[in-house]
Amino acid sequence: MATEIKAPVFPESVADGTIATWHKKVGEPVSRDEVICDIETDKVVLEVVAPADGSLTAIIKNEGDTVISDEVIAQFEAGAATGAAEATPAAAPVEAKAEQPAAQPETAPAAASAQTAQDQAPAVRKALTETGTDAADVSGTGRGGRITKEDVVNHQSKPAAAAAAPLSVAVGERIEKRVPMTRLRKRVAERLLAATQQTAMLTTFNEVNMKPVMEMRKQYKDAFEKRHGARLGFMSFFIKAATEALKRYPAVNASIDGDDIVYHGYYDVGVAVSSDRGLVVPVLRDTDRMNYAEVESGIAAYAAKARDGKLSIEEMTGGTFTITNGGTFGSLLSTPILNPPQTAILGMHKIQERPMAINGQVEILPMMYLALSYDHRLIDGKEAVGFLVTIKELLEEPAKLILDL
Repeated sequence: MATEIKAPVFPESVADGTIATWHKKVGEPVSRDEVICDIETDKVVLEVVAPADGSLTAIIKNEGDTVISDEVIAQFEAGAATGAAEATPAAAPVEAKAEQPAAQPETAPAAASAQTAQDQAPAVRKALTETGTDAADVSGTGRGGRITKEDVVNHQSKPAAAAAAPLSVAVGERIEKRVPMTRLRKRVAERLLAATQQTAMLTTFNEVNMKPVMEMRKQYKDAFEKRHGARLGFMSFFIKAATEALKRYPAVNASIDGDDIVYHGYYDVGVAVSSDRGLVVPVLRDTDRMNYAEVESGIAAYAAKARDGKLSIEEMTGGTFTITNGGTFGSLLSTPILNPPQTAILGMHKIQERPMAINGQVEILPMMYLALSYDHRLIDGKEAVGFLVTIKELLEEPAKLILDL
């Protein structure tokens, strides 16, 4: 019996999506709950799964097409795959007999590879174009020897392929390639541009001596991991310190809605995470009620989901404050851009040993620059500086943070 395959119902914040990849072709057998299609929105990639064992009978929306909530994208027939699989063995002997007399010419493999490349899905052709890879050089592992996107990625990672690439480029040749932005990248660009144009953004800086936190982490990280099953990192200290500072400076935890100021009585902290698809900001809810182990476990889970493209829209919606850590990439100092409608964002940076004057003596200490970008329409300089100094003091004396002093 034919069944309509529909796009998921998108949240109110998502208007539409784009068919990113069809993992199955018409007539190809699929199992129940197997992923048959990916739909990319401006926030996440949504997976469409098979409702039962069977096969696709028609694809209505092709890769690159725009779809809206609950729109029909394909036709599916349950049980169709079983019949197709049973019919295959009967034809096999005839096909084998016909092929026996003829010998394959030496050029056949290359021709077959070229033909396979032409038949690949748009996602594979896009990967071939972006990497400058010749389809004839890639060994296909898909059905019928077809090249998959993973085959292209694996081919590029081989040392031989990397070494051979420069040979195909003529001396003095200037290479350019043009690829379309993903929906997520376009959405991030729109939001960043809006933040710079529609807010009175200003950044204030300070620096923190990380030695006390580093010593505490060194002393207790093994016992912490053994007890809680999570690694003790620096981010949990910053999130807990920021949460305490947000309690003391409510305007930093607020947002602007038209002519109104909305003061939030809860603390949902977003943590900026870099992924292959772009920057995403999953949100830890009620951080004032979370302990250090819960914070670390939550961050680790979000990082894994970001790598696999499994973050849900709900996990990235909301947030009253954001923390971004450019130090993981070696950034020494930066001015982070606001994440509207939030009114402030904290930037962490690389820990660097520097000579510091302490009580008239020069000491080499592990220092980190902190940056707080804020919307000056709502937050005054006094509040912004006080907020940042509070974080500095709590990190330099972590006992105050733990003892709630």
